Amino acid sequence: MSNDFAGTKEKWKDPKTRRKIGVGAFIALIIAGVYAGVNQVFPEQSGHYGFWSIMPPLVAIVLAFYTREVVSSLFIGICLGGVISGKLNIVQDFLIPSVGTESFALIIIVYLWALGGLIGIWTRTGGAEKFAVWASKKMVRGPQTAKFFTWLMGLIFHQGGTISTVLTGATVRPVADKHNVSHEELAYMVDSTASPAATLIPFNVWPFYVGGLIIGTLPFLETTQQSIAFFFTALPYNFYAIFAILLTLAFAWDKFPFVPGKKMRAAIKRARSGQGLDREGATPMAADELTKSAVPEDYNPGLIDFFGPIGTLLGVAIIPYVVTYFFLDMGEDSVLLIAEAFVLAVLVGFGIALAKGMNLQEVVDGFIDGCKGVTIGAIILALAVTLKEVADAVGTAAYVVDTVGDVIPAFLLPGLLMILCMLIAFSTGTSWGTYAVVFPVAIPLAWAVVPDVFFLTLCFSAVIGGSVFGDQCSPISDTTILSSLATGCDLMDHVQTQFPLAILAGTLAVISYAAMVLLFV
Repeated sequence: MSNDFAGTKEKWKDPKTRRKIGVGAFIALIIAGVYAGVNQVFPEQSGHYGFWSIMPPLVAIVLAFYTREVVSSLFIGICLGGVISGKLNIVQDFLIPSVGTESFALIIIVYLWALGGLIGIWTRTGGAEKFAVWASKKMVRGPQTAKFFTWLMGLIFHQGGTISTVLTGATVRPVADKHNVSHEELAYMVDSTASPAATLIPFNVWPFYVGGLIIGTLPFLETTQQSIAFFFTALPYNFYAIFAILLTLAFAWDKFPFVPGKKMRAAIKRARSGQGLDREGATPMAADELTKSAVPEDYNPGLIDFFGPIGTLLGVAIIPYVVTYFFLDMGEDSVLLIAEAFVLAVLVGFGIALAKGMNLQEVVDGFIDGCKGVTIGAIILALAVTLKEVADAVGTAAYVVDTVGDVIPAFLLPGLLMILCMLIAFSTGTSWGTYAVVFPVAIPLAWAVVPDVFFLTLCFSAVIGGSVFGDQCSPISDTTILSSLATGCDLMDHVQTQFPLAILAGTLAVISYAAMVLLFV
């Protein structure tokens, strides 16, 4: 019996076996869908379909955890929602209405064209690398300043998780290596200032994406502008991101009374004593391809190649908002020009490269390559927004509110939402995928438990922070993998050494949410 069980277990681990099971399940789903649609198996009741209402996001979560592949998991969740709601033509009923909206168009323009294109242009002009080299010469004198430089670059390259890890890791690694900073330290700092910084310094695509997921969940979140403004008002309560960045800064300056984690302490001791930047027996991930420059031989990179686009981006995004919010007291009607800022930054990058003599085709190729690099993110965005529409169609939020709305104590809800998102994002390796399945349920649930805007803000921020924590710590997350890749660190060494530090920030955040509810709600 034991041999039979062992053989079955090995077959279960085989990717081909998993693939066959997944294909079989999908075919069975289609057959069941046709049958259910004809026979009306899932009767609607009180705006939802009972337990079946939570199945689309739940199946997407379970499949993502099991297969470690988000795109197909989200798609199957969408298909299941079509089956339950009786809308089997998911293209006409869900996909087209979801991706054909103004909010999704903004996401595509900012994320796919502007952000990806800007990074692509920098690979041709060498602007980001030139800035990093210049800045390191000005401030790096030893291990502490090398780590502080890494922390600072993580905040400057705050445009998004994967983008931040590649830009920061590839530019700071040569500097940190010279000053005996272990690759475990470096990978942690790169990872911990990627997505946390992107959610806390939101002049990027994150407000558009999250705003698109919460549109229509409550009466005062009916427009893109209202949803983005709500994201901005919640920034002071994004406790995980705040603690993660502050603890990383303390780690950089060696201000911890102790370093959480035996393995991280061993890594620091090993590197400072000159016994290696990686532990003996480690398998560092190859990162050479991320440090190779694509700058044409006849082009001379300069600081203007970096400061021109990034200055335009931050200036156009920040100055109008600050003036209209703080000086003109316009509140929710304050001017947010994030999309315009990104487009102008790309145009400035184009203009500078052409003015300095780069061939037009070379600049365009860089722009296109950058767009290609984030295409998979755009696909996930489309499916995530569609799954939100599916959840609305089957009444996921209505069912959850009816079932647990009166059971959960108010002071526990933000912390529970954060822990739930930690687990989901850790299991799936994606914060954005977690937002897609949690926000359509969490926002109405929070409002049902305590119909108060401040309480809603705390719950919203808890979802943001918990998802980022899980994404940061997961060994199957793209940011975790790219942080290891860009810094030349062993993947599991990075996972194991950063976890105690991340869990400390997560614990402080959960405690903070409970305290805020008890004191102010």
